[in-house]
Amino acid sequence: MVSVGTIIWLASELMFFAALFAAYFTIRAVSPELWAQETAKLNVPFASVNTTILVLSSLTCQLGVFAAERGQVGRKGSILDVPGWGLREWFVLTYVMGAVFIGGQALEYTELIHQELTLSSSAYGSGFYLTTGFHGLHVTGGLIAFLYVLGRTYLARKFTHEQAVTAIVVSYYWHFVDVVWIGLFATIYLLQ
Repeated sequence: MVSVGTIIWLASELMFFAALFAAYFTIRAVSPELWAQETAKLNVPFASVNTTILVLSSLTCQLGVFAAERGQVGRKGSILDVPGWGLREWFVLTYVMGAVFIGGQALEYTELIHQELTLSSSAYGSGFYLTTGFHGLHVTGGLIAFLYVLGRTYLARKFTHEQAVTAIVVSYYWHFVDVVWIGLFATIYLLQ
């Protein structure tokens, strides 16, 4: 039941991002010369590396889910024995990768502000910061969810099916956030 509810909620989130995409493309159609001028300020190689980190975090998240499904909450053996990692290790790595993505986004914002591209500088700036900013808020929400799951694994005396379901539901959200970013990255950075 929790999984179905999460999928329905994610469908509503998809509609929210669809509206942001529609606004972005509408403003772009009205001001093509502005787009050409402002997209030249984007650091595509940096954004590509940041995107790769986020996309790979989906893989580490899923490896954590596989560990949760087999009931392995913690690692077997040394921290260097990656195949023996459990849910905790994979989710901590996913958390770190998501935090690096957010840090990279903040660094990019700082650079763009120095180039005088702000939320209020132009329609492009508004579109860029609204779409990427709301996505960043969603990633931050995912990071909080990872902390919640990790906290539960440390507080519980026994790893239960409910905790595994929680990890799975958080992975749905994380994969959703990653897929939305792939669409945003393609739209903002590649379709200049």
